[in-house]
Amino acid sequence: MDSGIGLLAATAAVRRLRPDADLVLSLDPDGMPWGPRTSEDLTERAVAVAEAAAAHRPDALIIGCNTATVHALTTLRALLEPGIPVIGTVPAIKPAAAGGGPFAIWATPATTGSPYQRGLIQDFADGVTVTEVPCYGLAEAVEHADEAAITAAVAAAAALTPDDVTTVVLGCTHYELVAERIRAAVQRPGRPTLVLHGSAGAVAAQALRRIGELPAPEAAADGTLTVLLSGREGALPTPALAYEEGRQLQAISPAR
Repeated sequence: MDSGIGLLAATAAVRRLRPDADLVLSLDPDGMPWGPRTSEDLTERAVAVAEAAAAHRPDALIIGCNTATVHALTTLRALLEPGIPVIGTVPAIKPAAAGGGPFAIWATPATTGSPYQRGLIQDFADGVTVTEVPCYGLAEAVEHADEAAITAAVAAAAALTPDDVTTVVLGCTHYELVAERIRAAVQRPGRPTLVLHGSAGAVAAQALRRIGELPAPEAAADGTLTVLLSGREGALPTPALAYEEGRQLQAISPAR
């Protein structure tokens, strides 16, 4: 679940690990964007989206959004667990810090400098040089597959990223859809290849662990796809097809 197509990265990761899984994507086009909403309002929207998904009796629910995880994870777990395990999305600060070098966290302006993110830095990156980079308009540009706006937003965030950074944490799920464009913008000549840390793979693996399943990438690719748009069954939003993750999902048979 997510307000928009930021959930594509985690969904594609689940698909790679379990091509036989039936997938339900619950988006909120009527309520997006969630970022500017109050915590109470955002949680209300997230509950509605989660309940729409829960009606399909899933084995687990992934919150494919950092912002929704911050504000609504506790509420959703109280509502749905233990019947449906709820897996949140947290920026990959811990593995980035383990590398030891200076790293940057690219996140939405609302998340950058927030007590939530600062707490993660304090817990997992104490003693490592960390630069928080606000990415103005990048999530919105990715959501609409606006090429010019993506280029401009990536360039602006790259300009705020110190030259000695060796690793970038992608602190918004939308950013994983344009990861290679971010790498190209931040990579400095003569330096080792920039390391990018997203959350999609870890979130997908955690979802399988929570339900006692193992990865089976060799399984038959016969899983189905259901798309919910503010509770109504529909199709993947057109901008999703601008990304490889969306095109791969479009090829899945719809649920019957």
